[in-house]
Amino acid sequence: MIKFKGFIFDIDGTLTSTNKLIFASFNHVAKKYLDKTLTDEEIISLFGPPEDVILKKWFGDNYEGARKDYYDFYAKEHNELAKIFPGIKEILEIIKKANLPVSIFTGKGRKTSEITLKRLGIFKYFDLIVTGDDVINHKPSAEGINMFLRKFDLTPSEVLMTGDAPSDIKAAKEAGVKMATVVWDSYAKEKVLEMESDYVFHSVDELKEFIALTL
Repeated sequence: MIKFKGFIFDIDGTLTSTNKLIFASFNHVAKKYLDKTLTDEEIISLFGPPEDVILKKWFGDNYEGARKDYYDFYAKEHNELAKIFPGIKEILEIIKKANLPVSIFTGKGRKTSEITLKRLGIFKYFDLIVTGDDVINHKPSAEGINMFLRKFDLTPSEVLMTGDAPSDIKAAKEAGVKMATVVWDSYAKEKVLEMESDYVFHSVDELKEFIALTL
C-alpha cells in the first residue's frame, strides 16, 4: 500500500454537491441577459476556465452586470442548492491529524471556491487553494498540481489527486500523481469510468477507508 504524503482535492462533485447550484447560476444570468436557458450539457461544455472567463466570453458588454448577478445568485442560493457530502469532513480531519498537506485544485474561480469552502465549513482544512484564477493553464493542465508539488517539496508518487471529472484524470496523469476518481456525483460518470484511473470510489466511505490505510 502506498503511503501518501500529500493530498489534492477537486471541489464540485467531489467534496461538495454544487453542480446544481452552478447550473442554476449560469442559467440565472443567461435568462436575464440572453433570454435563453442552457442545458446541463451546454454548461458542462463551458467548464475549464473560471467563471469570469466564461462570463466575459458570453456576455461581452454586459459582462460587469452579469458577473455581479452571477456571484450574488451563487451566494444567495448556496444554502438551498449546495451541501457537503457526508463523511468528507472526517476524511479531511484524518489527513490533518496526520500532519500532511492538503490542497484544493479546482477549475472554478477563487470567489466561488471560497464561498463554498467557507459556507460548508471546510476552508480551514486546506494548506493551499489553487483555483482557475491562480493558474495560466487551466485543467486539464497539471499546473495546479505542480504548484502543490513544489510548495511542499513532494514527488508525484507521494501525492493523491481526488476528483470526479475527465480533466482531473488528465491533469493527474500529466503530473504523474496517483488519481482517485470518485463517481458519487460525477456529471461524467460513464466517461471517467472508461479512463484509466489508479483508483475508483463509488462512495465517500470507500474513499475514507482507503485514505486511512495510506497514512
